[in-house]
Amino acid sequence: MRKLLISLLAVAGSFISVARAADTYNVDPAHTSLTFSVRHLGLTNVKGHFNEFTGSLTFDGEKLQSAQATIQVASIDTGVEQRNAHLRTADFFDAETYPEITFVTKRIEKDGDKTILVADFTMRGVTKELRLPANFYGPATDPWGNTRIGLTAIAKINRLDYNINYNPLLETGVAVVGEEISLEINAEAVKASAE
Repeated sequence: MRKLLISLLAVAGSFISVARAADTYNVDPAHTSLTFSVRHLGLTNVKGHFNEFTGSLTFDGEKLQSAQATIQVASIDTGVEQRNAHLRTADFFDAETYPEITFVTKRIEKDGDKTILVADFTMRGVTKELRLPANFYGPATDPWGNTRIGLTAIAKINRLDYNINYNPLLETGVAVVGEEISLEINAEAVKASAE
């Protein structure tokens, strides 16, 4: 009986140690950018970003366990207010009906030096699997004693997959707005204080 009790305590202790090893890092909006670009008239790329978002990453030691992010669609900013207003309408994001874009990992894979975040990506009410190759940097301690990590990631999506179907054509047949959207993330995240 004593041996069984010692074994159970050892197992419980290992679970507690695993739970304590998991660290959460919260995205720092002041040092993070979520940008996108899309072809306009087949001539150039128009860029924009989102100003309001939250996110977090959970690590067990050095191993990423999960990541999630929520973006406020109405915070879209391309530097031109008239265009921002149009992007918020049902022609594009329909921000009133679908106010958030979400990213929630299902699993984490490795591909050489890159970490692949395999996630459910939901935009305009449509959820599809997105494979986001990411590089991580750090950790580093900032001047105020906080532990930080960095993340960079680039991906492409097709806006038609998410029912963003606005598609007028020029006389030449070229789309006013391209279908492929390039996404770029440059993020810093701060380790949450231990409870």
